[in-house]
Amino acid sequence: MAREDLLSRITVDPKIFGGRAIIRGHRLSVAQVLAMLADGATPAKLLESYRWLESDDISACLLFAARAVGGEEWPAAVNE
Repeated sequence: MAREDLLSRITVDPKIFGGRAIIRGHRLSVAQVLAMLADGATPAKLLESYRWLESDDISACLLFAARAVGGEEWPAAVNE
């Protein structure tokens, strides 16, 4: 999946979940996914725990984090 397509899975809306970056409108933030991965959860465990989650969602979280750390600008679609 293209990078911009991955990023379209992440949304930031001040009216939803406190304006945190979330995955496809669900109440699971990018930060939560990254924290679970940092704590040792495997992508397979996350997919098992969150049945609606897809592997591309996890990739999108990692790409979102990489761009944030790199100081890159976000596509307009992310900030809907």
